[in-house]
Amino acid sequence: MTALRSDFLATVTARGFVHQCTDTEGLDAALSAGRPRLAYIGFDCTADSLHVGSLVPIMLLRWLQKTGHKPIVLMGGGTTKVGDPSGKDEARKLLSDADIARNMAGIKTVFAKYLSFGDGPTDAVMVNNDDWLSGLQYIPFLREYGTHFSVNRMLSFESVKLRLEREQPLSFLEFNYMILQAYDFVELARRMDCILQMGGSDQWGNIVNGVELGRRVDGRELYGLTSPLITTASGAKMGKTAQGAIWLNEDRLSAYDYWQFWRNTEDADVGRFLRLFTELPIAEIERLETLPGAEINDAKKVLAFEATRLCHGAAAAEAAAETARRTFEEGALGDALPSVAVPLAELQAGLPAFEAFRRAGLATSNGDAKRLIKGGGARVNDAAVSDETQPITAADLKDGVVKLSAGKKRHALLRAE
Repeated sequence: MTALRSDFLATVTARGFVHQCTDTEGLDAALSAGRPRLAYIGFDCTADSLHVGSLVPIMLLRWLQKTGHKPIVLMGGGTTKVGDPSGKDEARKLLSDADIARNMAGIKTVFAKYLSFGDGPTDAVMVNNDDWLSGLQYIPFLREYGTHFSVNRMLSFESVKLRLEREQPLSFLEFNYMILQAYDFVELARRMDCILQMGGSDQWGNIVNGVELGRRVDGRELYGLTSPLITTASGAKMGKTAQGAIWLNEDRLSAYDYWQFWRNTEDADVGRFLRLFTELPIAEIERLETLPGAEINDAKKVLAFEATRLCHGAAAAEAAAETARRTFEEGALGDALPSVAVPLAELQAGLPAFEAFRRAGLATSNGDAKRLIKGGGARVNDAAVSDETQPITAADLKDGVVKLSAGKKRHALLRAE
């Protein structure tokens, strides 16, 4: 393949974002035409925060803007009512309009951290597909667009095929999702001259449908690009841990815990994650990923700082790094450690250890907390806990707090109130 001319494609290809493209040569030419072009990624409103599994598409939009083009963030207010079957073993829970609106409000705040919004030629814009999908009339829509979709081909797409092969039910409601997503692309092309849809590799079939629908109904030249689905070197899904999702909203996950997530990256993933989730130059990344022996931990700290800086700001990243340094290198209590308030009366009466660990977010349930304690991974003020019902009392307070630790890397404070 000849060298890429567009800054965007050259950058995201070099950094490992590209899995498939419907027409690399055509897209490269379109993005090299000397004017900003529009591209979009859709985000359904299934939770009130995105997690790090959404960071690859968010960073794609950020690089698009940084290389002189205009990102469209498409909120799936309409498609969330249907549910995307891609990558799912069962139908998504149907949400009410109020649930969707609440989730959308939470999600919107994330994008302002990564993109500049406004009315300029490269300023990002946010749109909601409910604005056009909810007004569609079913029979006219079927007559105009239904003839362009082959059921035989739709059944061959991975998202559908896997469900059917596993004999898991796929509702007709979900089956409509790919048609609506294809129509979204056509609508954005008509309204805003959007030429590119991007998404994860599980969206390939949906994206191709949109590219082909635009060609058939309007004769438009549209493009699709997918990124690889990110797993860790050990095969775990990106964004999921034993403690739950790694959320991007600070009301769901503290900046300190976010920093720690990146700090705990596996050695084999450091270089790849620095390329995807930071903006460090490639030459610097190549230096960091080849640090010998234990020095690779310095690269992990850089990754943690840069990723946290993008999501929560430089001040929060610096505070998290300092808290980690004081906690692990000096054994002190850092002010930025996650904390939970407990009524002083409860501590005076004695709070069972398992319940304290659950409340502090170091365990997902009482059962999880009991397993942690039985496994020898729980500590109170750095002293091992052997009895799951051991009471944590006011006598354990030091400067008004009790330090709880799950393993060597996860800590939280109980604060008396």
